[in-house]
Amino acid sequence: MVVDAHQHFLFPSRVHYPWMADPALAPLRRDFTPDDLRPWLEACGVERTILVQARSSLEETRELLRIAAEVGFVAGVVGWVDLRDPGLERVLDELMALPEGRYLVGLRHQVHDEPDPNWLLLPEVQRGLAVVAERGLVYDLLVRTRELPAALAAVRRFPDLRFVLDHLAKPNIAQKQWDGWIDRLEPLADQPNLWAKLSGLVTEADWGRWRPEDLAPYIHKALELFGSERCMFGSDWPVCTLAADYRQVKEALELALSEPNPAVMGENAARVYRLPT
Repeated sequence: MVVDAHQHFLFPSRVHYPWMADPALAPLRRDFTPDDLRPWLEACGVERTILVQARSSLEETRELLRIAAEVGFVAGVVGWVDLRDPGLERVLDELMALPEGRYLVGLRHQVHDEPDPNWLLLPEVQRGLAVVAERGLVYDLLVRTRELPAALAAVRRFPDLRFVLDHLAKPNIAQKQWDGWIDRLEPLADQPNLWAKLSGLVTEADWGRWRPEDLAPYIHKALELFGSERCMFGSDWPVCTLAADYRQVKEALELALSEPNPAVMGENAARVYRLPT
């Protein structure tokens, strides 16, 4: 079974996404729906997906859960809640008690947009992570190089919480970044409660001139550090469409893998996110 561990649905025709203000992101300012994604999944042999939040909004989380209950290929939702909310326990319990609440498999926040690089270490955030761990959910880390030290400290403080690093912390592939990024990534690989998504790399490369060979060294390094048992495929659709279509993203990863790898292409995601059957 092939599982896309990272995709979004976007509805800018009716809701606001602050991160879309960049003029370069204008192609994303249209709705991207399940009907848009389904043909790509069928053509590329992808059976299930994990739908990931794109706004800091409980309203969006509830909507994504409803979509998951209605759309056969969505197997789980990584939603958003305010980790600093003193009533977080109640919020999560209410979400998980919904008829569609079984699809809530994880949570995420746009940590790399926070002014404080140590946002993850704020006492109220730490309390929130403890609540997430108690509920048996995954926490997706959306960080860049700047936030990796705080991410490492958080992962170490919560050994019973499953963390997933989105997009390999967004190395600047277009500039061939290794210094700084790799030094801060390597210690995370020693943490057994952290997995890495091989996702979002094409949009860190040169959008107009990237080649699979540009991504391969980063994929190979992730596999070397985390092992194939702790890496997973994610398309980052539709954000990836800024640089490539769905098929190109999947084929670039498969080319880097060089041989079929069921663990990376689906088994790890199903296990880590405990996808409902």
